[in-house]
Amino acid sequence: MMREFEIERQFGIKIESIKPNRGVYLLKTDKGLKCLKKINYGTQKLLFVYGAKEHLINNGFPRVDKYSLNTNGNPYALVNEDIYTLSEWIPGRECDFKDDLDIKNAARCLANLHECSKGYEPPENSKLKTDLGRWHHLMEKRVRSFDKMRDMSRKKNNKGKFDMNYIKNVEFYKDFGKRAIKVLQNSKYNELCAVTEEEMSFCHHDYTFHNIIIDNDNNVNVIDFDYCKREIRVYDIFTFMIKVLKRVNWSMDYAKLILDSYNEVSQLKEEEYAVLFAFLLFPQRVWRLSNRYYYNEVNWPLNTFSNKLEQLILEREKYVNFIDEFKEYYNLKEV
Repeated sequence: MMREFEIERQFGIKIESIKPNRGVYLLKTDKGLKCLKKINYGTQKLLFVYGAKEHLINNGFPRVDKYSLNTNGNPYALVNEDIYTLSEWIPGRECDFKDDLDIKNAARCLANLHECSKGYEPPENSKLKTDLGRWHHLMEKRVRSFDKMRDMSRKKNNKGKFDMNYIKNVEFYKDFGKRAIKVLQNSKYNELCAVTEEEMSFCHHDYTFHNIIIDNDNNVNVIDFDYCKREIRVYDIFTFMIKVLKRVNWSMDYAKLILDSYNEVSQLKEEEYAVLFAFLLFPQRVWRLSNRYYYNEVNWPLNTFSNKLEQLILEREKYVNFIDEFKEYYNLKEV
């Protein structure tokens, strides 16, 4: 119980009840509902995240899970070796990625977030989190790792279902990876990174349904900025699109809905579509799943892995059709 006492002491609150909820704790306190979370990164990165949220709030984007400060004015508590944050608990429901209106509102909200993120100067003692300029290197490295993982599966004496499916299908995904690299190379990616650097904007970097909360007044709130960093805005748009599209059978209508709604608030430039296309071409989900499988990154049962891979393979035809439609509709070139 010493932990609760420490949290109370450091944040100057009284806890009335604690309830675990999806990896965090919902606290009822004398200062309202709070979210207590143990973080697995250091205080310097946390100060970057804290500063980013405060910057949004001060810039006209108040609907975020604002951090509480401890009695020393820092946004965390240290309990033994652990770092905890305390933030506003926003009551509401998760965004529904099969509901047109929710998707529209979430896309507009993302555009607002990106606009309000401009001009962010991280606090002095924080650690700058940035992925700017890294995507050429990341894509090439990941395409190479497809081969490495194929070698690992070939060397196995007792190949499982996942290995067999991986060996059979990896070439297809590798080809898409190579296409993505070419499109990125021929795009204005580096210039867009330079613009982002100059604008001093940032991305949420985990913009998905459980981090988009529709409150009781139908306002869109954004929570969990743990992964936010300097990055071109197209990255957020791409991850949001993928999360929606895989739920709606890769429907081009939904891609348009997202981009049109985003553009209502903040117009994407022509050169941003080429980079978005490169991201959409890259087989990120297959790479991530295989990486988790071959390097034991998560302890899922074996059949979870093979089911997920089979699901991705089943989607393939719809995905390929979508890529062709997207390319044609937005008049994108491949060399």
